Amino acid sequence: MYRDDGGAVKRDAHSFRVVRFTVVALIFACFLASRSATYAWQQPPPPQETTQQSDTKPKEEPQVPAIQRDDVRRDSRGQIIKRGQSLKLDVDMALVNVTVTDPYNRLVTGLESENFRVFEDNVEQEVVTFSSEDVPISIGVVFDFSGSMANKVGKAREAAVQFFKTANPADEFYLVSFNERAELTSAFTNSVEDLQSSLMLTSAKGRTALLDAIYLGLSQMRGAHNAKRALLILSDGGDNHSRYNESDIKRLVREADTQLYAIGIFDPLGYRNRTPEELNGPSLLSEITEMTGGRVFPVEKLEDLPDIASKIGMELRNQYVLGYHPSNKAHDARWRKIKIKLRAPKGLPPLNVYARTGYYAPSH
Repeated sequence: MYRDDGGAVKRDAHSFRVVRFTVVALIFACFLASRSATYAWQQPPPPQETTQQSDTKPKEEPQVPAIQRDDVRRDSRGQIIKRGQSLKLDVDMALVNVTVTDPYNRLVTGLESENFRVFEDNVEQEVVTFSSEDVPISIGVVFDFSGSMANKVGKAREAAVQFFKTANPADEFYLVSFNERAELTSAFTNSVEDLQSSLMLTSAKGRTALLDAIYLGLSQMRGAHNAKRALLILSDGGDNHSRYNESDIKRLVREADTQLYAIGIFDPLGYRNRTPEELNGPSLLSEITEMTGGRVFPVEKLEDLPDIASKIGMELRNQYVLGYHPSNKAHDARWRKIKIKLRAPKGLPPLNVYARTGYYAPSH
């Protein structure tokens, strides 16, 4: 712009044309840009390379149907477990081995579960399991090699061998021998031949530690592999050299789930100068064996020893096993008395029943 001679301001025509041209050019450029954008928006997208995308694109998790999600209830109330409390199933069951004999001391087989009644502390229990099958047994033999057995040890060995002959292949045995000292002569084995060899290597001498031998025999039973367990004692009875006393042994016998049998090779009363302990031998063996459901077989003639041993072996093979869940659920470690009664089938004479007299309840 400039002033004319009259002082008025006039526009420069050239400058105005330049500005007008510039504005028109900008308008035209904007028009072209909008057309290009419209064209690009209308074009289809370029094809995707599906091979590469399938390698890199993560797979989507399948949708879980609503009916499956509802199977897990997240608002359900569970059992409240206090600190230090544990969950456990009640699997307590008492198993009782039962032997039944007739008035002639012969085994009675073929009875059924309905022929038995079980009482614990004078309360009748429901028998839930019943069996009379021959099962593998873990057996300990306690053999008296004291000096008083000197003239009896030969037949006693024969009796032990005869007893071993009643064994099943799955049975296991061990041997405890004793005179004034009890020792484990043979650990658990399935080889009857090894046991027989061990019996032949020991001679009779010394005093009698019968109670120590029973204690050792029951302690060794803790390593048994079979559920059914028995201890066979061959002795002329009495004790005159044990560290343990009768109370110790009776307590251990009650705690052990083991049947005790004894072959008593007793001398006649008044024979020699026997001590009070030796005179008490027969009654002691009777008491501890009957507590477990076993018994003592007294021998009057040495030649009867093998037959008696065989009879004991057969008795162990022909027992009834009764199982019940004790109605008293308390874990108080107290002694529970067991009594077995028979509902004998009609036509049978009075029968004898042998079973353990009780057990200690668990402490926890």
